[in-house]
Amino acid sequence: MGKMLDQLFQGRALRRWRKAARLSGETGLIELRGQRSQARQMRIHLDRLIHVADGRLALPKIGSSFFPKPHGTDWSWRPELWRGPLPVPGLSSVPTKSMLGGEVTLFHDCDFSELTLRQLRNTREEDLAPYGLRMDVFKFDGSFLSLVIDLPNDATQGLTREHLIRIDTIIETEKPLEIFARLNIKHGPNTEQIVRELPLNEDDAIVEFDLAYTRLNEKRIERIWLDLIFEAPDMNQVILRDLTFARHRRAAI
Repeated sequence: MGKMLDQLFQGRALRRWRKAARLSGETGLIELRGQRSQARQMRIHLDRLIHVADGRLALPKIGSSFFPKPHGTDWSWRPELWRGPLPVPGLSSVPTKSMLGGEVTLFHDCDFSELTLRQLRNTREEDLAPYGLRMDVFKFDGSFLSLVIDLPNDATQGLTREHLIRIDTIIETEKPLEIFARLNIKHGPNTEQIVRELPLNEDDAIVEFDLAYTRLNEKRIERIWLDLIFEAPDMNQVILRDLTFARHRRAAI
């Protein structure tokens, strides 16, 4: 019964506002001023409802960690920025060493920063990550620009030189841009670095880091981080729709 009454009142309210909108060109100014005030109050709540509903109902679902993984994967991860909403969704005129969330840091050597970072909601049918990262670069007077992603501690557990670490990214750019991925593994006083160039002109870029070619001391691994290095990023927009990591052992020969 209550639901039927709610629907009845909602129908009456909708008809009332539909009529008010249709006659707004002829309504007296005093009455029109009152209607405008009521409409603005309603719009605040309606806009908030629509915003929250769009975020909750859009696919992929917030918090999703699903993505295809290589056979034999024993560890995988999607950073928090691509999984769920951040408390601070964006930064402008970003100083070097600024963090967006707890895992992503921007580094540059610009004298004057004309860089912005913003988390955005993915809503495309092909997107698997709930969120993405947009970086706008206007005038760039520095010599380097990189995003650093700190991997969690469990990425180091059981890591050996028999492993390959794979990175899958979905990247959109306004104009062609060279992007390099550098994996860093700190072990004791030393840090192993492996650099791979992301394929140009491919939205879905996959690179693998083979640890067999390193001098990794498996017993002293402390931390792992990834640098995404952008060459000549002046006047460009970069959107990272997704970024995932997967670890698997090399196939036995």
